[in-house]
Amino acid sequence: MNNSQYFYRTVVYTRKNNEIGLVDINQPDNVTPLDEWLGLVVSLADGAHSIQELLDYISSRYASAPANLEATLHSVIERLQEGDLIKLSETPVTLPYYLAEPIEALDLEKARKLIAADGYTVH
Repeated sequence: MNNSQYFYRTVVYTRKNNEIGLVDINQPDNVTPLDEWLGLVVSLADGAHSIQELLDYISSRYASAPANLEATLHSVIERLQEGDLIKLSETPVTLPYYLAEPIEALDLEKARKLIAADGYTVH
């Protein structure tokens, strides 16, 4: 995996009670919780940061980063790609309004209109 690639989410997400989950914008109470690693990567997948920056950020949270941190992170990213929850890009990506922030920060009516206008398929 090329750590210089940018990673970005393709799903609407929620951040409640320090937990990250996937959410249906048309049914905001319908939440699919993500395990901690998957949730962390989805929440940070803003399209403006590279995989290397993610690795550096996560490493900085440890007094001594685990030896297998990079392999673990690559595995998490691969799983999220397989589920079409994130994508990779050679260049930074600007997320549309409805993917840029957790659902709690969105104007739901505006987000729904933009989703319809963009032809975005809700995952």
